[in-house]
Amino acid sequence: MADSSPSFSHTLVLVANRDATSLTQVDIHAARDLVHGAAPVTLSEGEAVEIACHAPSTWDAPDIAALRTVFAGRGMDVLVTPRHGRRKRLLVADMDSTIVNCETLDDIAAHAGIGEKIAEITTRSMNGEIEFEAALRERVALLRGLPVNLLDKAWKDVRLNPGALELVRTMRANGAHTALVSGGFTFFTNRVAQLCGFNENHANTLLEADERLTGHVGVPILGPDAKLEHLRRLVAHGGIDMHDAMATGDGANDLAMLRVAGAGIAFHAKAAVRREISNQVNETTLRTLLFAQGYRADEFVTA
Repeated sequence: MADSSPSFSHTLVLVANRDATSLTQVDIHAARDLVHGAAPVTLSEGEAVEIACHAPSTWDAPDIAALRTVFAGRGMDVLVTPRHGRRKRLLVADMDSTIVNCETLDDIAAHAGIGEKIAEITTRSMNGEIEFEAALRERVALLRGLPVNLLDKAWKDVRLNPGALELVRTMRANGAHTALVSGGFTFFTNRVAQLCGFNENHANTLLEADERLTGHVGVPILGPDAKLEHLRRLVAHGGIDMHDAMATGDGANDLAMLRVAGAGIAFHAKAAVRREISNQVNETTLRTLLFAQGYRADEFVTA
């Protein structure tokens, strides 16, 4: 186990992309020297280590950014978390481009032959360039009159991101509550939640009539504020502290919940999110969210 001395207030976690590289002793010792840390503890051989370290009260994103610079181009992620309460009791996760590998609304549009037009609006919205609700209404309006079976076609393209099953099932097996909260649509979140094993899921509703999409979305619209409210609701319902919650997402509509969760982690995020959220997974998979909590690979649950 890592050194639990009270002098070490934080933990550095270094994770390598297993498909591209592996951690070497040189990498590990360089990380330890940079933070003047304790002896490294292996979480996954050649993939992940944790190092207990000192952190001044001013420890923030610039320090993590400096650590990332050292390992730039090596296919590695660096995260720094408080040592106390690392294993979270609540997970709130975005769906599109976080738990799954795509933007499901863009996929619907692609099957309808209007993919580029809608994808451009999606990109601007996820970068925070336009307000989420207005962007959603604009995109959904372009679907008016299209057959509902386009959703089934789009579903066939959806793939879970690597580590999604392990993340959700490992946290649930260890007593955490898990929620999929998406600005997308219930047609997809219901299915993704069932695949991964989320306790609950919330999203928007695409309205339909006579087997055609109406071009409207149900109200109220689930956007950034609603994501934050779900996080707060689940914290209160679980009788836990916000420190006990982990949130993850990639777009500007996730920022509100990422800012306040005890562990807010940007996952392969847009530039607007990376500028604000210091703990980031840019090179590796959702497995890293488990390593950040101190789980060893042999503790991961996949079934």
